[in-house]
Amino acid sequence: MFGGGGGLNPRKMEQMMEQMGIDVEDIDAEEVIIRTAEYDLVFNNAEVTKMDARGQETYQVIGSPEEVEAGLAGESAGGDAGPSIPDGDVELVAMRADVSEDEARAALEDNDGDLAAAVESLE
Repeated sequence: MFGGGGGLNPRKMEQMMEQMGIDVEDIDAEEVIIRTAEYDLVFNNAEVTKMDARGQETYQVIGSPEEVEAGLAGESAGGDAGPSIPDGDVELVAMRADVSEDEARAALEDNDGDLAAAVESLE
């Protein structure tokens, strides 16, 4: 595209992309999961780059994925089924319902991560 192959230095490439309205950002991703109907592709420690070209965002994932059974990616080490509950949600429910974080997490898991339903079930 730019001719000369490897002769273009990275700084010059950045300047050219900026002039064309293309913004490139590295993302510090811990895990990337691509879900399909048959299986999940799990990339651990993948290199992720986001390119924004005049509002059109493109993500590039570089790494070697592990193929796992559909829906199993992202489960806790204990093998619990269901959604992963963010710690912030657990803290919020525990505070709102005045219960321990363990009780709040259990309520969130019972209510598929629904904050309002979890608080209501604890009151």
